[in-house]
Amino acid sequence: MSAPKLKNRWLIAASAVGIHISIGSVYAYSVMTNPVKDVFDVEGSVIKWAFKIAILLLGLSAAFLGRWVEKVGPKISGTTAGLFYGIGILGSGLAVQMESLWLFYLCYGVIGGIGLGLGYITPVSTLVKWFPDRRGLATGMAIMGFGFAALIFGPVMAKLFETVGVSNAFYILGVIYMVLILSSARYIERPPEGYAPAGYKEGEGGKIKEDISNITATESLQSPRFYYIWIMMFINISCGIAIISAASPMMQEKLSYTPMQAAAIVGFIGVFNGLGRIMWSTLSDYLGRANTFILFFAFQILAFYFLPKIGVESVFLIVLFTVITMYGGGFATLPAFLGDLFGTKQLGAIHGMVLAAWGLAGVIGPTIYDMVKEQTGSLDTTLVIFAGLFVIALIVSIMMKISIIKSQKKKEKELSMAT
Repeated sequence: MSAPKLKNRWLIAASAVGIHISIGSVYAYSVMTNPVKDVFDVEGSVIKWAFKIAILLLGLSAAFLGRWVEKVGPKISGTTAGLFYGIGILGSGLAVQMESLWLFYLCYGVIGGIGLGLGYITPVSTLVKWFPDRRGLATGMAIMGFGFAALIFGPVMAKLFETVGVSNAFYILGVIYMVLILSSARYIERPPEGYAPAGYKEGEGGKIKEDISNITATESLQSPRFYYIWIMMFINISCGIAIISAASPMMQEKLSYTPMQAAAIVGFIGVFNGLGRIMWSTLSDYLGRANTFILFFAFQILAFYFLPKIGVESVFLIVLFTVITMYGGGFATLPAFLGDLFGTKQLGAIHGMVLAAWGLAGVIGPTIYDMVKEQTGSLDTTLVIFAGLFVIALIVSIMMKISIIKSQKKKEKELSMAT
């Protein structure tokens, strides 16, 4: 009996992008805020709660369902993600039709949020296993899809709200997302045990770098490296989200932009967020994951400290956009880094636990920014505090690097003693 035909890993990557482009449409939430608030006759801030609940549930479901994702495999978890996210969006249409705000929170925030969390971690842990030679590139492709989704679906949403009405727009979007995710989930699967790409099989010359360890999610919690990377991600996300949420007023204050000019630049932030994901994660294959994060934090200490002092428009924008690429790059480099540190045994579960930092940072980052800005009235002071947080992140990332070097030296010593 012949062995089953091996699937094309690049089509697996394309399937992962299909899932992430669909769930990443959550980043285009601002497009739906005004049409939906008009239906419910409430303030935009009331409607934004559905988005906050969705991001919170993304973090929680990724953290608590990661082990289940590893147990059942990407086909089942991807299909479940498609059903949850699709039903969440379809239910949002029903909530709008019935003018039930609580149903909207339940469908978009809770049901859709669970779909987000499952859909986010499902393809990423699978890709790391298919691309042991190019982990950064593979995870960067998928997570770039998440970053670019708003650019793709934002205009589609705006057109649908305008032409078919709010509830019908949700029904159409729900069907599109469900079809896209379910069809992607049908193709995606884990590689066979011991898989190595062409050129890296035994006797073919290429050598895949060995992971530092290959442990379970529970075992990872006993390693200081888990807490190092959790702190690194929490600070990178907190500061990144704060600067994204404050970008428009900051440009109006520092560069004397009109609200319309600032809004146009905010659109470019989405582009650099997406580009940073593929660029930095691919570079991390060559620079090393720990070195990439050290570079992120060293640059951002200077960037956040000097940004409010920069009066030259071009320099200000270059620094701002570079910070945004590093915000996106952190998300994309993370799964590959976790694979290096903890192996692929329960990567989805470990990735999910670290993503809990996202849910927390999404609330804490902008809150710190608003509180400090309100109390001091100074953008300079606010960003200096964030620069201080990056000093902590830099110290932790150097501790991570030292820890990795020690582990590698220990392994080399054990190998030499064995031979």
